[in-house]
Amino acid sequence: MFILASASPRRRDLLAQIGASFRVEASEAEEMREAEEMREAKDAEELVLANASIKARAVAAHTGLPVLGADTVVALNGRIFGKPADEAEARAMLSALSGRRHEVLTGVVWVKAGREFSAVAKTHVFFAPLSEAVIARYVATGESLGKAGAYAVQGGAAVFVERIEGSFSNVVGLPLHCTAELAKKAGVDLYGVSGA
Repeated sequence: MFILASASPRRRDLLAQIGASFRVEASEAEEMREAEEMREAKDAEELVLANASIKARAVAAHTGLPVLGADTVVALNGRIFGKPADEAEARAMLSALSGRRHEVLTGVVWVKAGREFSAVAKTHVFFAPLSEAVIARYVATGESLGKAGAYAVQGGAAVFVERIEGSFSNVVGLPLHCTAELAKKAGVDLYGVSGA
């Protein structure tokens, strides 16, 4: 048994898909990407690791169970795309990604017995060119809000993707292979009723 320090239904569903034994305790910790100065000061890898660590440590501070924290962003030529604030920002993000290759990065952090184990998974996603009408129609569904880069690859945005190089589950929100390998290093049993 471990704790997922995230309110993301996508991360919860991915862990349930592999039969992991966990409970959800969303972290109230402020994410660094919400502060504009931190967005400018950090590259994408540093940012997702810092945010994942903040989430995991906030929950680990009051439990003896292993804690999993994760944070995902989209990056294009050094520019970081988190979750859009509104539909206008979602349209702008999708317009920027249209017809281009971008990266999806997820910081994965396990905290167990005061020790931290971390890694970053990186996936390249190639978008087809998108017309303004296609973008407007997609954003109008509401699916882009609450998603890094303003899209859900497991939803309607699947038709935007020409190809993916790397972990598909990473693009959804949690790189399962990376998470499992890191759990082994941390001595965490993903499937047991108690921490290993």
